[in-house]
Amino acid sequence: MSLVTPELEAALADAHRREWAFVLAATVRVAGDLDLAQECAQEAYVAALQTWGQRGIPASPGAWLTTTARRKALDLLRRDATLHRKLPLLIEPEQGPPDDEHDVPDDRLRLVFTCCHPALSPEAQVALTLRLVCGVDTAEIARAFLVPEPTMAARITRAKKKIAVARIPYRVPAVEELPERLDPVLTAVHLLFTTGHTSPTGEELMRHDLADRAVALARTLVGLLPAEPEARGLLGLLLLTDARRATRVGDDGRLLRLDEQDRSRWDQAALTEGMRQTAEALTTGGAGRFTLQAAIAGVHAAAPRSSDTDWPRIVHLYDALLGVWDSPVVALNRAVAVSFSTGPVPALELVEQLARDGRLSSYAYLPATRAYLLRELGRSDEAADQYAAAAALTGNAREREFLLQEARNTVAGVR
Repeated sequence: MSLVTPELEAALADAHRREWAFVLAATVRVAGDLDLAQECAQEAYVAALQTWGQRGIPASPGAWLTTTARRKALDLLRRDATLHRKLPLLIEPEQGPPDDEHDVPDDRLRLVFTCCHPALSPEAQVALTLRLVCGVDTAEIARAFLVPEPTMAARITRAKKKIAVARIPYRVPAVEELPERLDPVLTAVHLLFTTGHTSPTGEELMRHDLADRAVALARTLVGLLPAEPEARGLLGLLLLTDARRATRVGDDGRLLRLDEQDRSRWDQAALTEGMRQTAEALTTGGAGRFTLQAAIAGVHAAAPRSSDTDWPRIVHLYDALLGVWDSPVVALNRAVAVSFSTGPVPALELVEQLARDGRLSSYAYLPATRAYLLRELGRSDEAADQYAAAAALTGNAREREFLLQEARNTVAGVR
């Protein structure tokens, strides 16, 4: 009889958070079918609850789970030799040793490329990858896409049904096919990092495991496709952003604005590598959306103090970014840069235009930005109301408390 202790529960939770992507990706290569691989991976975690309770937590939980899941998949395949004809294949059966057959060195990244099949819409590719490969909750994916959770759940379900009904022969793409799948892969990795950088829900500001996983995947992408500037641009963006990790929350647990952070504590190694990757991406060819975002992050990183930030340069980069990526979030970020470069009046006009547009109606940073600008203009009551509205839209406890405190400070006249 196994004993479920707090230590065992914590180990399983940590193994699910850190190892799920490894376990699922490795099992898919054996099972040849995503649903079967998911079932076997889930059964492996159930088996761990009993086995670890009896024999103790293994030294390498991820390796134990992977071995168990793959064995379960092989047992099922052996029991029913016709299974691969009854279920739609996700990946074509391997011939020969895995390392000799494939050019993608990371099982997780291999599965990301697989989910990003051209037969699915770009939104479905990214959502499927985040949900199945990265283990991100449907609710968190919905927040990232600025759509209701039922809408996102239906989108993921439709994508899986299309795989099943159309019998899409998913397989690991050859090297020459990788570039056509690169953009949704980069998008998935970026959204994975964004979800980790500021968790959509929960008590903590960050999910470090997701941020770390995204940086590792971006680094693998650069090694896989060194001539692709957008892969370098993404890695540069993630490194420059993640370099501020240790300074985003104060000793008292309060979220700190960029101008409040101690820049001497930013990760200098990450900044140096991020700047190098960004520079190489910019000199390789036409700047894409990830490279331009990295360039913006680089302007922030290059300023010794917040007051030294070259805001006109940032506005210029946002103009270029909007030229290649017409996103309302980018337009909102540009409005913030305009406020520092030109003033709050023109920036507020831009924000009001975005509010009328409607696409950011559930995006907490829209009323938060409006609140900041209203406060700068001395319209304190309106600003406080907007901070409260922003707090109601965020599911992250640290962000919510920060916004509510800003509302209280605004009413009290504290800056």
